[in-house]
Amino acid sequence: MNGKPPTLAQPPAAGNPSSLREDRRTRVTVLVALTANVVIAVAKTVGGLVAGSPALLSEAAHSVADSMNEVFLLAALRRSRRPADSRHPFGYGKERFFWSLLAAVGIFVMGGCFSFFQGFEALRRGASESYEGYVAGLVVLGVALVSEGISLLRALHQVRTQGGASRARDPALRTVVAEDGTAVLGVTLAIAGMALHMTTGQVVWEALASLAIGALLVYVAYRLGRDARDQLIGRATDPEHSRRIRAMLEAQPEIDSVESLLTMKLGLDSTLVAARVDLTPGLDSEEVELVAERIKRSVSHAIPEAEQIFLDVTDAATAKRAGRREPRGG
Repeated sequence: MNGKPPTLAQPPAAGNPSSLREDRRTRVTVLVALTANVVIAVAKTVGGLVAGSPALLSEAAHSVADSMNEVFLLAALRRSRRPADSRHPFGYGKERFFWSLLAAVGIFVMGGCFSFFQGFEALRRGASESYEGYVAGLVVLGVALVSEGISLLRALHQVRTQGGASRARDPALRTVVAEDGTAVLGVTLAIAGMALHMTTGQVVWEALASLAIGALLVYVAYRLGRDARDQLIGRATDPEHSRRIRAMLEAQPEIDSVESLLTMKLGLDSTLVAARVDLTPGLDSEEVELVAERIKRSVSHAIPEAEQIFLDVTDAATAKRAGRREPRGG
């Protein structure tokens, strides 16, 4: 006997109530960060032009990049929750990772590359010095530090409500935390560079601050982009979930062995499960179908993320006979 029961063909749900509540909280967190970054970007740009400060202009580019990225993240939150359709039968969950990848590219291009440019230009051409302008610039950076800190604290609070950083799976939330944390460190570097420039009269300190900000942004963009890439090309679910799924399958009395188990994340809270199992001998085709459906329901009930489950089943005795008939390679 060799039969394949029908697979679960229902489309992934648009989201359970708890995940939708988390999305609303994440949206508020992103909006707080967006509002802060837009105001800060304008202030940094004006202050940087008045003071002629490359470090402050680097930070202005950083805030502009963060503002655009938060628009991307808002799009990710909205578009990833669309229900499945005929063209996308597994839903739109991976849109969240796509927009996060665009955010990483934005950090790299608009933030990192512009900061490097400002640093090298300051080393090559120097920078105009204006005591009053630099004092105004430091005031702007001080206000920015407070604003970015408040936004970071909000994001970290939401991470704690989700069970800690290791369980904060939402790429939009991770991106906000990374952006705000980088912004706080970047503002600190800019303040140090401007203060040392004012104290020593050497523009090299601001140039070094700009280069350090650029290196920081490139590193953050690389980490965020690598994670989004892994999710887009198909990452397996958490090892703990895979172990639980395998243990549940092996515990079923009708399953003789689990030959292979494959999983892939379809979205933030949606996972595809494909397993090849050998059933105990003696089951007819109707029993195989009933057993397969019961097993799928058990797995999806225990692990709600497993929204799409496909089983390839064979009779254990038949599989062993087929294995004995396979010619041995020499």
